[in-house]
Amino acid sequence: MRNENRKYHKAAYLDNVKERRVKENRMVFGIRAVLEAIEAGKEFDRILIRRDMNSAIGKELLDATREKNLPIIRVPQEKLNRLTEKNHQGVIAFLSEITYQNVEEMVLRVYEEGKNPFFVVLDGITDVRNFGAIARTCECAGVDAIILPMRGGVSVTADAIKTSAGALHRVPVCRVEDLTATLKFLSESGIQLVAATEKSQQDYTDTDFTSPVAIVMGAEDVGIAEEHLQCCDKHVRIPMFGKIASLNVSVSAGILLYEVVRQRK
Repeated sequence: MRNENRKYHKAAYLDNVKERRVKENRMVFGIRAVLEAIEAGKEFDRILIRRDMNSAIGKELLDATREKNLPIIRVPQEKLNRLTEKNHQGVIAFLSEITYQNVEEMVLRVYEEGKNPFFVVLDGITDVRNFGAIARTCECAGVDAIILPMRGGVSVTADAIKTSAGALHRVPVCRVEDLTATLKFLSESGIQLVAATEKSQQDYTDTDFTSPVAIVMGAEDVGIAEEHLQCCDKHVRIPMFGKIASLNVSVSAGILLYEVVRQRK
């Protein structure tokens, strides 16, 4: 029994070491190194910058991130020190695990290929496991692309890819700066926006999903932001008969996505 416990702990330790090495391989630290990565056109999951950075080269870095519209987060020195013991100079960047797609080009491509557009928009979802599960369902249901906001939600990390069983390497992901503007663009492109919200009086089964559609899902605690709800053409609900207030968001997404599949077949 003791030998089995030792083997288990050794395997867990090796997995942790392997995971840490993978994360370190995606990490770029030091102001000049991050600037060079930006100039080389690298894609970033996020860039952490020390809150009180005010040097001349630090300003150059901030200007570069704004020009390229990159996702930056101002953090205390202590957080950066916890991530690496090396000389980070107040900045640590994480390279993206995938290449994000342009949403306008993606919509055009889907129409040009003669498909009936099918998109999923995730508003404010922060749980990586839920995101991975949703992405896995999207791949199985034939979703053309997943659309995420650049800030205030999940991104495609190694953990998300693992949870998705690799689906995030197969389903295109678009990350957008202004989700409200993107929703308006989708609507103007002839795509029906259907929001999932318990506030609706219309059951999802009473909605026609056979035309071009984008399913909009919000976080379990706060739901879809009000300004985004106002952009949507229809609001639908999944009937609830128990005492628990809501379903897990990945379960809700699976129900709605396969209603689209059912109707289109």
